[in-house]
Amino acid sequence: MNPSTVRLDKWLWAVRLYKTRSLATEACRLGRVTIAGQTVKPARSVHPGEVIVAKTGDLTRTYQVLALVEQRVGAPAVKEFAGDLTPAEEYARRREAVLEPVFAWPKGQGRPTKRDRRRLDEML
Repeated sequence: MNPSTVRLDKWLWAVRLYKTRSLATEACRLGRVTIAGQTVKPARSVHPGEVIVAKTGDLTRTYQVLALVEQRVGAPAVKEFAGDLTPAEEYARRREAVLEPVFAWPKGQGRPTKRDRRRLDEML
């Protein structure tokens, strides 16, 4: 049975955009969640067909509300309630950042000495 109205923070949590409902609420309060280009409050009602843009960490995700849900659903079931409209280049940008090394150690130099490790730790 689908509910007639659902709070935005509850829907964001239920479709696994945020790990906890309090993180979803905080994201709304900080202006990281928008609907139709306007920041929204966590208690705002969500309606099917709306497009939600949410920043989660360094990734900006775009989702369309397909159906309302109050309870958290399993990852495979999210497709029934939210349509992912996030551009592929957004995911690619995140993957590139993960693969990029923090520093480059010269090849053939061997393992870092204790002194080298201290210097590396200072840089990080």
